[in-house]
Amino acid sequence: MQNKQLSDREGDERLSGRGRGEELDRWEREFAAYLQSGGDWKDGSHDPGHFQRVWRTARYINREEGKPADELILIAAAYFHDLVSLPKNHPERASSSRLSADRTVLLLKERWPDFPQEKIEGVRHAIHAHSFSARVAAETAEAKILQDADRMEALGAIGLARVWYTAGQLNQPLFNAEDPLAERRPANDQQYSLDHFQVKLLKLPAMMNTATGRRLAEGHAVYLREFLARIGREILGDL
Repeated sequence: MQNKQLSDREGDERLSGRGRGEELDRWEREFAAYLQSGGDWKDGSHDPGHFQRVWRTARYINREEGKPADELILIAAAYFHDLVSLPKNHPERASSSRLSADRTVLLLKERWPDFPQEKIEGVRHAIHAHSFSARVAAETAEAKILQDADRMEALGAIGLARVWYTAGQLNQPLFNAEDPLAERRPANDQQYSLDHFQVKLLKLPAMMNTATGRRLAEGHAVYLREFLARIGREILGDL
């Protein structure tokens, strides 16, 4: 009898897990459809593909970490964390995450009234805290995991592509011809795109909140270091 009860409970847990997965799939379809149909994406580095990748990375980190985060809060925050993305050189750039959080709260309440109201404040905080420039402490598991997942987009091959995309947007010089790797001058990514590696990108692994995030970030940072070494040689004519 006891074995039958255990078997029934295990079956209920499997069904419950499947139901949660189907619910997340439904929300993902709705969020993705909204972004695809309603977004005017002038910034190609913050397009729907970026939101989808951040969600998948966040889900992976959460599950590797033992699921400390509420995945419904996490998926909503991931899909709308850059709903407002001011240009890199905009004087109010640091306000982007706060503006995104405020817009997301209104969007969830007005377009999806069936979204659990008690989870909305968690979505707001995760979005507000995810930004590097906002300098808001991530206080929840959802905020910490979203922050890690978003920072992964700045590393590896995708991170490298986004550096040069942004350089083109800003019409910014790629590097200082006299000292391209900032070996004899302070790095300044407001002047030279290559300096962004030292100013921000290579610092990200140490800033990750989770063990999984650090592991992933360290692996992706290797790619950036290899690129720096390679471009340094080519600039010097070592072909």
